[in-house]
Amino acid sequence: MASVATARAQAEYAEYSGTVRWIILFAVMLGTLMQVIDTSIVNVAIPTMMGNLGATIDQIGWVSTGYIISNVILLPLTGWLSTTFGRKRYLGWSIVLFTAASFLCGTSRTLNQLVFFRVVQGAGGAALLSTAQATMMEIFPPQQLGVVQAIYGVGVLVGPTVGPTLGGWITDSYSWPWIFFINLPVGILAATLTFIFVHDSVHQKRGSLRVDFVGIMLLAIGLGCLQTVLERGNREDWFESTYITTLAVIAGIGLISFIAWELHTPHPAVNLRVLRNRGLAAGSIIAALLGFGLYGGVFVLPIFLQDVRSYTAEQSGWILFPGGIATACVMPFVGRMVSRVAPRILTGVGMVVFVLAMFLLRTITMDTGPAQLFWPLVIRGAAMGFLFVPLTLATLLGLKGREIAEGTGLFNLSRQLGGSIGIAVLSTFLDHRIVFHTEVLSEHITVYNPGVRLMLRQLVAGMMAHGSPASVARQQAVAMLSRIVHGQASILAFEDVFAFIGYVFMIALPLLLLFKRGMPEGMGRAQAVVD
Repeated sequence: MASVATARAQAEYAEYSGTVRWIILFAVMLGTLMQVIDTSIVNVAIPTMMGNLGATIDQIGWVSTGYIISNVILLPLTGWLSTTFGRKRYLGWSIVLFTAASFLCGTSRTLNQLVFFRVVQGAGGAALLSTAQATMMEIFPPQQLGVVQAIYGVGVLVGPTVGPTLGGWITDSYSWPWIFFINLPVGILAATLTFIFVHDSVHQKRGSLRVDFVGIMLLAIGLGCLQTVLERGNREDWFESTYITTLAVIAGIGLISFIAWELHTPHPAVNLRVLRNRGLAAGSIIAALLGFGLYGGVFVLPIFLQDVRSYTAEQSGWILFPGGIATACVMPFVGRMVSRVAPRILTGVGMVVFVLAMFLLRTITMDTGPAQLFWPLVIRGAAMGFLFVPLTLATLLGLKGREIAEGTGLFNLSRQLGGSIGIAVLSTFLDHRIVFHTEVLSEHITVYNPGVRLMLRQLVAGMMAHGSPASVARQQAVAMLSRIVHGQASILAFEDVFAFIGYVFMIALPLLLLFKRGMPEGMGRAQAVVD
């Protein structure tokens, strides 16, 4: 193990001084924060954009959908692109592309312009996740990787929480274009530092690979259609829509054909053979669950706060904010622990704590406010901190050479797809459970129920006391009773959603057994040979 660590150090670490490594980490962290925040920051500005651009809710949805589709398509290609163009050029120019697209998004005056530049922005953002993470895995000595991945993970996990809060404040205080313009100084600084300090990987030989046009085309068709189905399915009533059904069939054919082609061709754009690594395969599945819980939770909680509790988007963001702070505080601690405690044990702790948080959230009521949500959200944030770092290291440390970039792309793709699946599944599940609970509760709301008759009399009396005629007061009382039933059905549905997320994580716990026992190769005392 020591010889492996030493060989890697002589090949890669020796190119960088300690100071330069941390400068590069700072640069890629800036890029990662931009990319992750921009995934969610737009959502709170959607109503304002609709008014300014004259778009419907279905049309404006493509501002988010286009960004995610292009990002998801490029993520598994980042290893091949980094090898083909060189890590320095690909990462640096991706930051430039993302920053330029941000400026053009802010200056867009039509919906078509905005959607197009969001697609370009999403394409540039792929490297800001996977190539950035692979770079850190290669340029830092193993004993520092826990802390380094903890710092990087703050951007990945806290970004979705900060995005809505920041977006709401910017939109209310200035105007929606500024949610894009704030990327300009950050992107310029990140690109400058990348071009100055980052070197190409010693494992990469630029221009040595032929372009796998067939694989890229099948990947774009399969993932593009799949992401569109996940983004638009609930709105289009899923398979009741010919549009969604057609896209789902195309996605299935495209992805199956892509897998068959990539396993057959000698020069694949996406090296699926790397999934033979048991740790990468298990880690990618758990990463999908991490995305499911992270993005699904960020999606569900604001709906509860805004639709049930009538908070504004900015207020909802501030209520969620302590969870992000908890993640940021826990991750450095976990980063230090990971060199002493087996990553799969820490990952298991994170999953169990996350389940606990979900069952605490299951106790919400119509009166639940910020004070009651504080500790469940803090516990949930702490659980995320326990999950990201050890999961990343357990998944990626067993890879060698070019496999690191290839595996990182698949790992991040799993997390992103898990988030999309989580939002799609949870939104549909929530709608169905609201309908179910409304029907169950309505069965007991009859004139033959003494409690219902008493409540109606009290409501009618209250309306008449405020000046309503008797006939109008009765109609108002029935309408209010209907709202009460819908509100209670919504609460029960949200409780079901949180329980569902918890059960999904519980079922996934046995996947931890697929990770190797003990410390991953390259971690622990054997790394003392590396500076």
